[in-house]
This record gives sequence, structure tokens and C-alpha cells, in this order.
Amino acid sequence: MERVEITRHMIGICHMQVCAVKDATHEEILEVANRENPSGTSQGWTEVLDENYKYENARPGPCDDDPDRIHYLLVC
Repeated sequence: MERVEITRHMIGICHMQVCAVKDATHEEILEVANRENPSGTSQGWTEVLDENYKYENARPGPCDDDPDRIHYLLVC
């Protein structure tokens, strides 16, 4: 398994989900996302939503298959 894997290519029109190891940086996540699943917008994937995001259901959550990984939503 790669350090960062795309698990849902599109959620709505401007989000996608990745599964990443706990020590993956936001920069690493965005680099993989923009290389493997370009958003089609001029800026590409620009933000990894973190635990401080205002909507709780969009914050990172544990991976059900591997306790050492986290699911993140990305925004374009």
C-alpha cells in the first residue's frame, strides 16, 4: 500500500477523499492527489481539511481497514 492512496476520486464537484499514513504531510497528500487525480481546475487540489475544519463530518477520520492510516477530504 502506498503512503497516500485515493479512495474516492470525486465527492460532489470539489472534494475527494484519500487514505494516508498518519505521518503524511499535507504537502505530500496534495502532491499525490494532483499527480494521480487532477481536479481539472486551474489551481488543482489546494487544501487538506484538518481536525479544525468547521464541519465535523468533513474532518479527518480513522481508516476502518488500518488503524495506522487516516482518511482526509481535499478541496479544489
